[in-house]
Amino acid sequence: MTTHPAKHNLYVYRGATFSEQITWKDESGTPIDLTSFTARMHMRETVESSTPFLTLTTENGGITLGGAAGTINILATAAATSAITATGGVYDLEIVAADTVTVTRLLEGIVIISPEVTR
Repeated sequence: MTTHPAKHNLYVYRGATFSEQITWKDESGTPIDLTSFTARMHMRETVESSTPFLTLTTENGGITLGGAAGTINILATAAATSAITATGGVYDLEIVAADTVTVTRLLEGIVIISPEVTR
């Protein structure tokens, strides 16, 4: 079964903590158990850009999965967003099953970067 990724635009305020929480649910509204899963997200200026301007993963602490609750917490520190020089871009969020072969693109969209005035 193929899951079509949800479209969701992200707003990142340079110099401020970025935080989003989503819950992955099945067709009946039951949360999907994310125990033993990992997740990864890249933000790039364009799809073709070779280097992401922000990488968040379960391994680097940028994404925390909530097990049976199906929650996905995405976090970038104020220091990480301060380092972004891009003015915008694209992203996607992938969930990787324990078998490390099954990958689901859960979200995708554009990223709007708001410049920091107070610095």
